Amino acid sequence: MGDGLARALWERYEPVHDLVYFAPEARRAADGLGLRGFWMGYFALRAAPLGPVPAPVVTSCFYVFHPDRVGRALPDAWAYAAPADVLAAREEAMDAALTRALGPDAATGGLMAEAADLAWEAAAAADTAGRVLGAANQALDRPRQAHVRLWQALTTLREHRGDGHVAVLVAQGLGPVDAMVLKSAAGESDATLLRETRKWDETAWRAAEDRLRARGWLEEDGTLTAAGAAGHAEVEALTDAAAEQPWTALGADRSARLADLLEPLVTAVLGTGLIPSGNPVGLTGVRRASPPAGTAGGTGTGRG
Repeated sequence: MGDGLARALWERYEPVHDLVYFAPEARRAADGLGLRGFWMGYFALRAAPLGPVPAPVVTSCFYVFHPDRVGRALPDAWAYAAPADVLAAREEAMDAALTRALGPDAATGGLMAEAADLAWEAAAAADTAGRVLGAANQALDRPRQAHVRLWQALTTLREHRGDGHVAVLVAQGLGPVDAMVLKSAAGESDATLLRETRKWDETAWRAAEDRLRARGWLEEDGTLTAAGAAGHAEVEALTDAAAEQPWTALGADRSARLADLLEPLVTAVLGTGLIPSGNPVGLTGVRRASPPAGTAGGTGTGRG
């Protein structure tokens, strides 16, 4: 489409998806399965569509996490709960979280059903060739409840976009830490939060900064050069372009209708205060309380 619709929709569906990271219902669901600690719950809840995969597969798909961060959670999580049980608990958690955030009337009303069906159609039409997380989520059964169906469809679209973003980063020669340094230098997230939550040490971070300086993208003070700003803009533009296909399939008018339907939902979700400022997904327009210790966030435009 090339009209900014892919990014406009991402800005609306990302906060709704992110409830799975920040809503207390998600943490209670993970705890109820016997998963140990925030990070085991995070990796299990997000990776469950892939099946009982080992840590290296998730490290590759999620891109920006240190292998040790993933390896402390997987495959041990699957000894506590099978992926099918994790998926069922995830649906229940999102049912409760969305009902609380939106109110029972909005969660079950006609506009929710319309939004859910439009999003599901776009997600079902998404080309998932080479997009492992998008494909795994697309293959899940259609939830009966409209608000849960909407959440799952938006999650499929979100992971589809994230898979495309990783492909862009690889093509641009930006490794996991390089991508996070670029994100923080662009003001999309906090450098310390990214480094510590993704479990990279300062040596790895400085090495990535040196690589970006060597290609002329980073100033000595850690800010972007003009070339770095242009490189960052190109990564974002290519990510948007790679995310357009589901919206082209849905059509401009129906995609715009979905964006309109999502607007009050994202306002309600942001109004809960659950999505923190400085969040790792790059939603710079979100201005909320500081993130609680140990929070994760997901990919968005930064696969992280």
